[in-house]
Amino acid sequence: MSLVLNSQLDELDLQILDILIKDSRTPYLEIARICHVSGGTIHVRMKKMEDMGIIKGTKILLDMPKLGYDVCCFVGIYVDKSSSFAYVSEEMTKIKEVVELHYTTGDYSIFAKVICKSISDLQDLLMNSINTITGIQRTDTFISLSQPIDRNIQL
Repeated sequence: MSLVLNSQLDELDLQILDILIKDSRTPYLEIARICHVSGGTIHVRMKKMEDMGIIKGTKILLDMPKLGYDVCCFVGIYVDKSSSFAYVSEEMTKIKEVVELHYTTGDYSIFAKVICKSISDLQDLLMNSINTITGIQRTDTFISLSQPIDRNIQL
């Protein structure tokens, strides 16, 4: 943890982040015990990192297949012109199956992570939702067979 990401973060901040990366549900008092500081210090440090935008919130991780969403795929999107990015992005946010959207370099203008219940749902989504958005020239779809790594970066 000797890597200092930001001159405004010290070793205690990095230690707190390391603990939360491993288990974001760790109670503040437990973090305080591990770090040998008071619970109030952890609250102050967490507030500081939230205000700095380093901690942007928490989210629950779901086992999507157990909820009936068996298909995870990535869609490479070719946008017809750069002026279409904002509109395409706005329209993609309206599609609930799109869980991530990235502007990229390389072959694709936009890369999207999509979760669907089935291959037929994916086909319907591509044909009737994504590929009908004005500004999308064409798409390439890559189905994920498994996800052996799913983690945050280690500090």
